[in-house]
Amino acid sequence: MTVTTATLVNGKPGNVIPVSDRGLLYGDGVFETIAIRDGRPQHWPRHMQRLQAGCARLGIQPFASALLAAEAESIINTTGRGVIKLIVTRGSGGRGYRVPESAGCTRIMQLHPWPEYPAACSQEGVRTRLCKIRLGRNPALAGIKHLNRLEQVLARQEWNDADIREGLLLDTDGNLVEGTMSNVFIVSGGVLMTPDLSQCGVAGIMRTLVLELAEQQGLDTRVAPVSREALVLADEVFLTNTLIGIWPVIALGDTSWRTGGITLQLQELLSNSSDYDSGWRE
Repeated sequence: MTVTTATLVNGKPGNVIPVSDRGLLYGDGVFETIAIRDGRPQHWPRHMQRLQAGCARLGIQPFASALLAAEAESIINTTGRGVIKLIVTRGSGGRGYRVPESAGCTRIMQLHPWPEYPAACSQEGVRTRLCKIRLGRNPALAGIKHLNRLEQVLARQEWNDADIREGLLLDTDGNLVEGTMSNVFIVSGGVLMTPDLSQCGVAGIMRTLVLELAEQQGLDTRVAPVSREALVLADEVFLTNTLIGIWPVIALGDTSWRTGGITLQLQELLSNSSDYDSGWRE
């Protein structure tokens, strides 16, 4: 079924927000990208938890999960597979950075078609590049999915080669953080590692789930700083997000990898996970 893009603004069909909205003016807000499969939003409780945590970090009053669920159900309608982008901004509140006392929050819910990623990305792996731009370290914003994505926008402008599926980002200290649209895992000596995101980066829903699945299987997992050298010397590398699941990385510039056993094991565990539909409409 072809999905027609649709938008709700504060629960009503439309695509207009005030030019004074602080999400537009300052990137003052957070968002979630939610996969829809078989007409159901996936990992809904996890997305709501991160959304509320992001709002709390920015001092934005969150919307009730039940309200957002009802709006999601209405916009999904008969959609079998698609993507919801849910945006919450601080709303309008006059000129200047000072947070207004009476700003009313804005919620925007958009329905998009499912991206047609080639099956080869998950089956055969993807090629990546190392981006020149570095991520600024700021623990006040680290982990949350805030609206200011300019670092990612500039990084994605660095290449147009269709064979390169993702760009990897280091921070200003030279440590690996994430991809432009994904989290990164490496396997070294049987240990599954993903970068510490206490200084910058987005703590992805799929990143958390993969760590949980690995721990349930008794795999040795670590969340810690990952140097550029550790990345290059890794035995396996893979990417995660809610839309792609797990993509093995087979190349970073002149460095190449094979899709390893732990990556394949986690792909299978993820495909069989019961977490996808849990909590919807509860």
